[in-house]
Amino acid sequence: MMTFDRTDQSIFGRWWWTVDRWQLTALAILMALGTVLITAASPPVAERIGIDDTFYFVERHLIMLLPAVLVMIGVSLLSPRGVRRVALLMFLAALALVAATLVVGVEIKGARRWIHIPGLSLQPSEFVKPAFAVVAGWLFSLSRTAPGFPGALVSMALYGLTVGLLLMQPDLGMAFVVSAVWFTQFFLAGLNIMLVGALAVLGIVGLVGAYFTFPHVTSRIDRFLDPQSGDTYQVSRSLEAFANGGLMGTGPGQGTVKFSLPDSHADFIFAVAGEEMGLIFCLFIVGLFSFVVLRGFARVFNENNYFIMLATAGLLVQFGLQAMINMGSALHLMPTKGMTLPFISYGGSSLLALGLGMGMVLALTRKRFGPGE
Repeated sequence: MMTFDRTDQSIFGRWWWTVDRWQLTALAILMALGTVLITAASPPVAERIGIDDTFYFVERHLIMLLPAVLVMIGVSLLSPRGVRRVALLMFLAALALVAATLVVGVEIKGARRWIHIPGLSLQPSEFVKPAFAVVAGWLFSLSRTAPGFPGALVSMALYGLTVGLLLMQPDLGMAFVVSAVWFTQFFLAGLNIMLVGALAVLGIVGLVGAYFTFPHVTSRIDRFLDPQSGDTYQVSRSLEAFANGGLMGTGPGQGTVKFSLPDSHADFIFAVAGEEMGLIFCLFIVGLFSFVVLRGFARVFNENNYFIMLATAGLLVQFGLQAMINMGSALHLMPTKGMTLPFISYGGSSLLALGLGMGMVLALTRKRFGPGE
């Protein structure tokens, strides 16, 4: 295990004694569990779609996991000012790429969300989520610390631009997550409560409008409310997997749902965990996600820096909400949405973006001493 003397003043020495090692451990366990579950769930998927290499998705996952870990550690070394700069640059670049998907993006299932780069399919909106959470937190904090600067108005304008581009792809799920995080930060910033209420009503109106505007949203909600109204094959197989797993599971590698569930290595990997590992293991996964989020909030509970408080809150809400949406979809507690289970599901862009986001959380929640910090 990595250890440093308390008197070590090197970059990594100072990092080791100021970073939240409990949170770092929980994230490492999630990554390890993700590797195990990808190994169990993905070989049947590779065979089903005609890939000769049975462990193709396992290898790809490990190839993307390494840079994700390096990004997380590298970003966690930054100061709050460094985090803000990285987030701003990443937000501008990712937003430009999201706009580019509307022109040169690859259309999959009626949506243009991906840009093909040799050897990699990039989903820019994944990087918009953590970057915008930090940028919005910074702008909201300026409304309190620099009264003459219209931070809230600038944040509202960027929010409208971001959500507008996401809806044009269309990607309602991503737009919903970005909106939920931004509304949370708006509320925590202590801005006009009447405006908060008006925006909440506007959000509800937007969801209702999406139901009548986007056919795929209508279909998913209808199938959630009335399973007889359409194809619910994946959800039905997912629920069957949890029923088969019971309390202790059928055993590692002994599950059967992965042989017939198209997204068993991605959107429905939680179902594979439920069948092979059982309820207790699934609750352990839920506990890990809860620990990461609650531990992060505990670290900034007494923070007097508005930027750190708002940015960290946004990143943690985003991380927890993404996990809830994935697990809730697999358990038929909400309409299905193609969203990965953080650090567990297969997905290159998602892994890199999560590494960036949680690296920012680790950086912002580090202990700081002295007036310069």
